[in-house]
Amino acid sequence: MHTGRELVLAWRGPGPALPDGAVAVRGDRIAAVGPLEALRERFPGARVRSWPGVLGPGRTHTGALPSAPSPRERVHAVLTTGATGVLAARVTDPALRSAAERAGVLVHAVAPDHAAGTAVLVEGGRADLTAFGDAPGGGAECLVTVCAGRIVHRRR
Repeated sequence: MHTGRELVLAWRGPGPALPDGAVAVRGDRIAAVGPLEALRERFPGARVRSWPGVLGPGRTHTGALPSAPSPRERVHAVLTTGATGVLAARVTDPALRSAAERAGVLVHAVAPDHAAGTAVLVEGGRADLTAFGDAPGGGAECLVTVCAGRIVHRRR
């Protein structure tokens, strides 16, 4: 189970933020979304990971992947931004596509509707999450990225 200072079901769009909201994850799917205490009752014994920021859905990286020494490091650089998906046109190199798939990153043929930040956390959906917190000097930084239920990036 993941929780943050607030939970947003979509970065833009439906509904206000839910203070002390949580997402219960089972395998690679979202088991439930709602208030933390209600989910603790529904899933007793579940490990709770609390993030000191705003938790919401993973994003799709639509630009070129950052430069790095290896395909794995290029994909990791994308994960550090809170992205859980990339565009196929940006990962045409077989080694880069393979690195993305091994990390659990979705490779989209075309930009999905949610590329603009409108992906919604729903029960039964793929467990792609990210949490953002305040960065030193202002702005926001990615605290954690969860791809298909696995933590693939965590700020140290």
